[in-house]
Amino acid sequence: MTTEDVTESQPTALDTAGRRPAAAYGGSTRPQPTNLADLLERILDKGIVIAGDIRVNLLDIELLTVKIRLVLVSVDKAKEMGIDWWETDPMFSSRAHHDELAAENQRLRERVEELESGSG
Repeated sequence: MTTEDVTESQPTALDTAGRRPAAAYGGSTRPQPTNLADLLERILDKGIVIAGDIRVNLLDIELLTVKIRLVLVSVDKAKEMGIDWWETDPMFSSRAHHDELAAENQRLRERVEELESGSG
């Protein structure tokens, strides 16, 4: 019996699409995402960072530099990493807007009190 006979006599499991797994072809045996939802879940769980710089030069004079940093993670993962700017930005958080108005109100009250005590 040759090696080919042994290999062919063993059944090969097929995936849901009817294909042989990558391991059958000598590829990786780690699980592959089966659809976009699985891929997105993995990216949001682990996170991904995309970084790049765009520079515009004219005769060795730098006219423009744009630095792009993109971090794609879930909200929970971002908070775990210490990124929570959306909680304090009035454009994204009603609580931040409320806090900003409360602080402005307090400053105005202090200013009115200061003016009234100085003129009275």
